[in-house]
Amino acid sequence: MKKFVKLTTTLALVALLGACQQNGESARKNASEIQKENTVQNANTKASMGEGKTQYPLTIKTWGSDGSELETVYTKSPEKVLAVYQGSIETLLALGLEDRIVAASGLDNAVPENQKAGFSKLNYLTEFAPSLEKAASLEPDMIFSWGSLFGEKTLGNAKDWVDKKVNIYVNSNTRRVKDGEKRISTLENEYTDILNIGKIFDVQSKAEAIVKDMQDTIKKVIDKTKDMKEKPSVLVLENEKDAFRNYGSNTLGGDMVTKLGGQLKNADVAKLGKEDLIAANPDVIFVVYMPYEGDDAEKVKQENLDKILKDESLASLNAIKNKRVVPIFLSEMYASATRTKDGIISFAKGLYPSIDLGMDK
Repeated sequence: MKKFVKLTTTLALVALLGACQQNGESARKNASEIQKENTVQNANTKASMGEGKTQYPLTIKTWGSDGSELETVYTKSPEKVLAVYQGSIETLLALGLEDRIVAASGLDNAVPENQKAGFSKLNYLTEFAPSLEKAASLEPDMIFSWGSLFGEKTLGNAKDWVDKKVNIYVNSNTRRVKDGEKRISTLENEYTDILNIGKIFDVQSKAEAIVKDMQDTIKKVIDKTKDMKEKPSVLVLENEKDAFRNYGSNTLGGDMVTKLGGQLKNADVAKLGKEDLIAANPDVIFVVYMPYEGDDAEKVKQENLDKILKDESLASLNAIKNKRVVPIFLSEMYASATRTKDGIISFAKGLYPSIDLGMDK
């Protein structure tokens, strides 16, 4: 998704379409390459459906193009879903709904290994973000994506689709923010999205199991660290040209840290300079990185770490001296959907490296 984020990853994710227009596609792999990398050989096993108890018609509230609440009504489980962007595709695959996906697009990275069998069945589009005309030609009965997809230059107005009896569902942490409103992204929003998709498709038991696993992971960390007298102070930073993007209390990454017991520094500040970092002097610094298809993931990660580790002006920081500068993958902490558990584990291990948390991704 280089065309979305090479300017600055977070700004592009919040204003996805603008960044899309500003960057080229030269480093992006084409659809056939992504299809091949996400496919496993002889993957014919169909995930079993859960024993859902949805009563239709079902009313679900989501978000319109302007960020306002939008009511949708499902008279039955959708059969032809257009899924765009990583989390949308992976949520449906995690729930065993690959046979309901009429088309998918917008992957930044390969899906998890345990989802490749499902992905191998999908119609993966050449367009990273489908046009209104392309979407209409697929005749979907539902579109599942980010808020930024429903704009004038892409799919058009979300309510227009709903008025045409095509339901939409927007990842809650990506809804457009109204003028004067502050964006607040939370773990609870990610939980709600997964549970809502479970209801829509009548696979509640699967959705509930995924969310419970995430909640139980947090509880396990809290239980194992409850006797600590002082919890670590934290900054979650992303490198920008002249400053650092700070993931504070109103972001999903910040909410993860807080729920795990970490103490956010400068929790209400969006950007920090080097002087701010030195003044804050946190115990732990998480460095956000994001490789895309065609990137060397380890190289991208190390380059982002080195911007802090190799900056002599920051050498006095406790996090550097104590080797507690930790990488965190953007997709695990921004509109992370079913990767949310991975983000919880990554943050937990960085917060409490001396404690055996007994967990793996």
